[in-house]
Amino acid sequence: MAADSRRTRLLLIALLTGAVAAIIATLPPFPQPAAYHDFADRRALLGLPNFLDVASNGLFVLVGAAGLHWLLATAGGAAFRERRERWPYLAFFLGLALTGVASAWYHLEPDNGRLLWDRLAMTIALMSWLAAIIAERIGVAAGLALLPALLAAGAASVLYWGATEALGAGDLRPYGMVHFYPALLIPLLILLFPPRYTRGGDALVVLGWYAAALGAEFLDRQIFALGGIVGGHAVKHVCAALAACWVLRMLRLRRPCAE
Repeated sequence: MAADSRRTRLLLIALLTGAVAAIIATLPPFPQPAAYHDFADRRALLGLPNFLDVASNGLFVLVGAAGLHWLLATAGGAAFRERRERWPYLAFFLGLALTGVASAWYHLEPDNGRLLWDRLAMTIALMSWLAAIIAERIGVAAGLALLPALLAAGAASVLYWGATEALGAGDLRPYGMVHFYPALLIPLLILLFPPRYTRGGDALVVLGWYAAALGAEFLDRQIFALGGIVGGHAVKHVCAALAACWVLRMLRLRRPCAE
């Protein structure tokens, strides 16, 4: 009976993923709005244009480097039953550090060409974390097998967007699914499949910080208007870095659940 229940839950995940992909495919293609690159805080400092939007990316580099150092120096401590389970998190923290570098480069002179590299790095972190959750909820073999496929799907979505923009008919639909679907899928995985480790609910805190980051991005100008101290996009970087910090905190504190 347990095996039948597991198959039913896996089928539900597969059907939901297929349904979301089908719905997105029916939507009309939409390009990157040119106004996206028009950030509220354009102040320069120390010779750097858009200083706070550029400098705040250093947080991603710091958290990424801290995560990589901890995973490599401690072999993950007690956070993993098997050493191979570190691979998705190694890719996650590497993607995070690369995001810091690529996003800083983008914000020096925002345009679609630079944004492509920012998004390529971002999808490494997003897809790696999804693979880690799959490994911990569905099975290690499944998560590790899907890791390269998810990374390839993330990269393909960004390269497809870049290619369509170059042809004058930009299409963000695949990237939109890669970026936002995990926020729906991960809570469902937590609900449907038992944890292998303690602190499983920390993934929801991570998603909460990331939702705050997206909200700050959307309210870029409104936040900057509150005294002209900082724009919403720099706040987005801080919130997203806090989400990544929470991933590292979770790893350092969690322990395997009883079999």
